[in-house]
Amino acid sequence: MMPFCSASQIVRPGASATMNLISTLSGSLMEGFLPKGWDLARIDACATHPPAAITERQPWWHPGFEPIPCASVEDFDVMMGHQIARTIQAARLQGRPLALILPVGPMGMYRWAVYFLKEWDVACDHVHGFNMDEWSDRDGNTLPPSNPGAFQNAMESAFYGPLGSLTIPTPQRWFATADRLPHYAERIAELKQQGAELVVLFGIGRVCHIAFWEPHFAAEFPNLDQWKAATHRLGAPLHPLTIEQNALTSFRSRTTLVPAFANTIGPGLFLQADQIIGGAEGVFGRGMQWQGLSLWMTLRYGPDPWVPSSFMPTLPGRLFFHSELAGPLTPELN
Repeated sequence: MMPFCSASQIVRPGASATMNLISTLSGSLMEGFLPKGWDLARIDACATHPPAAITERQPWWHPGFEPIPCASVEDFDVMMGHQIARTIQAARLQGRPLALILPVGPMGMYRWAVYFLKEWDVACDHVHGFNMDEWSDRDGNTLPPSNPGAFQNAMESAFYGPLGSLTIPTPQRWFATADRLPHYAERIAELKQQGAELVVLFGIGRVCHIAFWEPHFAAEFPNLDQWKAATHRLGAPLHPLTIEQNALTSFRSRTTLVPAFANTIGPGLFLQADQIIGGAEGVFGRGMQWQGLSLWMTLRYGPDPWVPSSFMPTLPGRLFFHSELAGPLTPELN
């Protein structure tokens, strides 16, 4: 598949140094490790802009797409949680059902969504929640809901349970199990026929996945239209960087506990969003972070199936991000 634009079309500072660095990957363990459709010079060019430029509009962004900087993780949680709660409230005031595709990561916004919904006394019986993914084996068999690492467990604990009497009814909670995930598209289509809005909440993966729709899946599709039409996948093989990302952020560095496969929605669902609410807050503190390059790629690479998150700015909605992720993305050796 051809990229949105070639590296030669990008004017970037330090291009010769970038190319020299990239050339050293040949014959190294990195060769064949990163997704083969990645244009590394183009990726590096995404990260050369000054931090203040991160919100500059790009030609392919939807007119209704807006990146929102947040000064701290605490601000991020409140602001994204408020956006979720307002979206739920608006649908109720309009008297229409709401289909929410929900991530488990980021997570801090759910506490504040619950707070605002309770403060405003907004019942959520008009909401249908669809978990976007779940850990699995290669056959799509998922962790039991009681497992501490299961996304169903996380969602029940962080969102559905704390809402109490205002919560989304149990029959309207969909989890990405092998028997339920294949029916997401049909059920969401039915809800849209009833006037529902589809709102996709999401985080951005280290290799720019949305849900667990990984970049290397692009190699399996003969054209962009077929890639865009894929609604889901059972037992999806995860990229090693995805596994390590989750080891660091969710499994206290214990890589051996992270499943190598997952069930996930695909672009056939997340690109059908009427509105998106995204989040990127991947900072570790002490100047360390993991998500800055992924955020810049999302906003500046241009729509490309090898960078799934690059399509999200083509949709209306907001992407909340921790300001530190904007950079500058330069080495710190002290």
